[in-house]
Amino acid sequence: MSDAWLVVGLGNPGPTYAGTRHNAGAMVVDLLAERAGAPLKSQRKFRADVAEVRLGDLPGSRAVLAKPHTYMNESGGPVALLADFYKITPDRLLVVHDELDLPFGTVRLKLGGGDNGHNGLRSVRARIGTGDYCRLRFGIGRPPGRMDPAAFVLKPFSTVEKREIDLEVDRAADAAEAVVVDGLTYAQNHYNG
Repeated sequence: MSDAWLVVGLGNPGPTYAGTRHNAGAMVVDLLAERAGAPLKSQRKFRADVAEVRLGDLPGSRAVLAKPHTYMNESGGPVALLADFYKITPDRLLVVHDELDLPFGTVRLKLGGGDNGHNGLRSVRARIGTGDYCRLRFGIGRPPGRMDPAAFVLKPFSTVEKREIDLEVDRAADAAEAVVVDGLTYAQNHYNG
């Protein structure tokens, strides 16, 4: 069993989806890799971009960062492959994902819970056999008016949101680092405000 964490940023692959709300999780993992000075590299055997990093100075601060190459609804396959290869148990899996039910930029950390209609979370649960893993929920807010949520998540952030997105992604990356370095309870107490 590994003492490392697996930190997975959910999103859709390719430049078409790069700046969309559904890719908030992938944006956070990109920033974590940049901070660690370890570029994510494509690993075909995992169907993901992967980097092995240290997110702090403590011995337990090792992490495997990953962004699946699959579309959101098939994210579980790469997550299961990575968890199996690195011998990472669900309690050391942190999935970073967009969350419609939180205002834009809000960060919430939790252990377990339902899928709440999120296809990426549903896929992860199906492939690893449990929903008892850590989640970093990045708020994207509800769609305006009667817009279909499925269409909303695939749209780019608004002009106002784009001015704040770097700051919010930075804060979410801080929260993810806190989970790895200091544990979920500490991170919840500091970032679930």
